[in-house]
Amino acid sequence: MPDFRHELVARLPRMRRFALTLCRSPHEAEDLVQMAVERALRHEASWEVGTSLDSWLYRILQNLWRDELRAHRRKAEPLDEVAELMGEDGREVTMNTLQWAEARAALRTLAEDQRAVLTLVVLDGLSYQDAADALEVPIGTVMSRLSRARARMASLLGAEPKLRKAT
Repeated sequence: MPDFRHELVARLPRMRRFALTLCRSPHEAEDLVQMAVERALRHEASWEVGTSLDSWLYRILQNLWRDELRAHRRKAEPLDEVAELMGEDGREVTMNTLQWAEARAALRTLAEDQRAVLTLVVLDGLSYQDAADALEVPIGTVMSRLSRARARMASLLGAEPKLRKAT
């Protein structure tokens, strides 16, 4: 069985991305991840082996963020306008930077619940059930939030949302 601490470290990039989605501030996101890691280490015994460690960690992050919002009654700060993108030439880097900036700006306009679902499912690749577990909502709620988030993003980015045909 993999070591809990090694598994936790392996998930740090995903935790940072989710925290950044919640906080919209790199500094606050790092603080949130640090608090989540501390809490996860303190409560390692409460995680049930065989269940999704990702969902458990995302739930910790989200609960800490909610506690922080309640405690300080503050609004999240916007993301820094810095994105490091690689490319073969200046045109590719410029296009990637512009597209990434547009996507981030569109993402910031989403409601927090839609932003969280979109990040977990699309960016982190969680299943709908794992996202539902992490957010402590029914799977149908995840599906409807994700659908609304995708439609809103498509609208903001000037794309037509792709509708899935029922089979």
